[in-house]
Amino acid sequence: MDSINIGFIGAGNMANSLIRGLLARGMDSTSIRAADIDNDKLQQLAADCKITAASNQQIADCADVIVLAVKPQVIEGVCTGLHLPEAEQGPLIVSIAAGITLGHLQSWLGKQHAMVRCMPNTPALIGKGVSGLFGNANITERQRQLATQLMDSVGISVWVDSESDIDAVTAVSGSGPAYFFLFMEALQDAARELGLSKEIAKTLVYQTATGAAELAIRSEDDICELRQKVTSPGGTTEQALNQFEEDGLRETVKRALASARARSIELAKEFGKN
Repeated sequence: MDSINIGFIGAGNMANSLIRGLLARGMDSTSIRAADIDNDKLQQLAADCKITAASNQQIADCADVIVLAVKPQVIEGVCTGLHLPEAEQGPLIVSIAAGITLGHLQSWLGKQHAMVRCMPNTPALIGKGVSGLFGNANITERQRQLATQLMDSVGISVWVDSESDIDAVTAVSGSGPAYFFLFMEALQDAARELGLSKEIAKTLVYQTATGAAELAIRSEDDICELRQKVTSPGGTTEQALNQFEEDGLRETVKRALASARARSIELAKEFGKN
């Protein structure tokens, strides 16, 4: 992202992680500006990362990429308060505000701007995130690359084919960390009921989750093959998996994701009404 000026409107946890991720990848700190309603937090971030503290409009005046990293409840006021160039050569707008559609952004900022709607997840806070992205018809290939580089600074990113797919991304990866936390919590509780101490149960579950994920990432086998390789006929693993299947784990997961996706759609409609 050489010679690119990037501005963050909102300096919360996700913006903080993105800024640090960009710096870790070699971006010049003088090319990054941030604004936030909490001036103390902003000044601390500026001092820690050697970036420039600015106002929302100062960012709009000079940034090649503007990242909208504010809460969905306040984003309309932030957007309508900005004065952007009316020409198509204006900045790339990247929104990480959940439930805010490109239609919302275009109604507040103008339809002529290049915009990307992004759904990251919380592991981005430690550089292990995955983000789903969708851009409007105005983005150039160069801007698409910039958005990818931005989100890849805190993990990896994928581009979806339609904006409606962002609701599915929200259900799978946006909310996904909580699903794994719930399963890990259930494993720990069950381990303690089997007589293991709290600390041993925690260690076993955390390391097993980490190892299983890393093995899946590194392996050339798909997830089904990996499961089959660790399931000996008549063994303990098979017994446990049979119980999961009997209790309808797969159908529960399907219903849960469908419910999360439906709620994502509802939230976008509610913002539209407001």
